Amino acid sequence: MQFYFHPSPNPMKVALLLEELQLPFELIAVDTFKGEQHSPAFRKVNPNGKVPALADGESTLFDSQAILLHLAEKHQRFLPTSVEARAELLSWLFFIATGLSPFSGQAVHFLHHAPEALPYARNRYLKEVERHYAILDERLANSRYLVGGAYSIADMALWGWANYAPYIFGEQGLDAYPNVKRLFDEISARPAAQRAHGLKDKVTLKAEFDEETRRALFPQNT
Repeated sequence: MQFYFHPSPNPMKVALLLEELQLPFELIAVDTFKGEQHSPAFRKVNPNGKVPALADGESTLFDSQAILLHLAEKHQRFLPTSVEARAELLSWLFFIATGLSPFSGQAVHFLHHAPEALPYARNRYLKEVERHYAILDERLANSRYLVGGAYSIADMALWGWANYAPYIFGEQGLDAYPNVKRLFDEISARPAAQRAHGLKDKVTLKAEFDEETRRALFPQNT
């Protein structure tokens, strides 16, 4: 198994599941700050030119939610068994995929990386991130996990982005969402989460956010 990795939110979701499953894998760094995601070799793995990607035997997958579902179904772990609970899992999993994830990414972009301050864009994406976290917090006020009483890939998907909440909200982080914070802290204390965080120490990646990095991450602006 080959795991194409950069320590950003979507790859971290997959890293957590791989570590929870304790599966052996080859860690392949993709230095997105240098533009390696646009190389012809990587585009053969993921035509969308993004991380993560996973080569699992004869199957090659991209998109973090697809990888989570593939691994959970293949190994029959971290998935509910009833039809009703599975429906709930799919709803929350894709709520994160189509809501929290892209709005968080755009909030980070307009708060930190846009070439000019655009108050409308900053307000639009920040308020949508806040709205999504409020929905998640309300859910978790009455449920230990997103899908009832069992830890699942939906919680792992949330954890991947919740790691980056301080980058959006500042020092307060998840303080305004105590139920989300409670779940985030619980997952972060798991040995698998600590091993997932440790993967970044096993690779050498560019850290400087310079003009080369801007061109690599936002090529449409060059």
